[in-house]
Amino acid sequence: MSRKPRIAVIMDENTSVDATRYDMTKNYFVAIHKAGALPYGIPYFMDMVETVVNEFDGFVNVGGRFAFPDEWFIDGQVSKAPQSERLAVELALMRGFLERDKPVLGICNGMQVLAALHGCRLSPDIRAMSPHIMEHDKRGHEHSVAITQNTLLSRLVNERELTVNTFHREAVVELSDGVVASARAQDGVIEAIEIPSRRFALGVQWHQELFAKQDHPGNAIFRAFVQAAERS
Repeated sequence: MSRKPRIAVIMDENTSVDATRYDMTKNYFVAIHKAGALPYGIPYFMDMVETVVNEFDGFVNVGGRFAFPDEWFIDGQVSKAPQSERLAVELALMRGFLERDKPVLGICNGMQVLAALHGCRLSPDIRAMSPHIMEHDKRGHEHSVAITQNTLLSRLVNERELTVNTFHREAVVELSDGVVASARAQDGVIEAIEIPSRRFALGVQWHQELFAKQDHPGNAIFRAFVQAAERS
């Protein structure tokens, strides 16, 4: 019997209260397990990073709300979110997996980190940038995204459009040369990115894990991620 790939999933925390608890949906673990891998939650201890990067086959950087460095944002903008000790650990994990070309999947916050590490810039309040931008920070709401053709994402989902959820205030607004926008909302907001120079480095702005128990075409993302991890 072949060994199932082991996936490192950084834990989220309750930054909206007092940041004293790891706090996240079980759906991340459900989605990874249904895709054929073994998910493990990773806490915020820097001395664990090297072991995790060396011994795990892939990394999922999950959603969360906390402050990013000022230089990640467009000029004159800074984060309005609380500070977190998570950032240093997730940056070290993300860099470690990318350097070894092991698969990386970024979801919401995780997509923004993946983008910023490759030279993209963010807005801390995407709706304030233009009156035509819809409300993206709206739990229970769904909208469509157009998939950019001839991208990794388009090959995975085999669809021109997906219906996704939306829980974000921050967003990627400036792309670097090494990053491709592989999905956009109707208002032009970037909803997915990928790093073509890596074997599998994909970020989605929506929470695909919340569709894990449904028949949703985007669940192919988790299956492809796990398949890439099998080859790590």
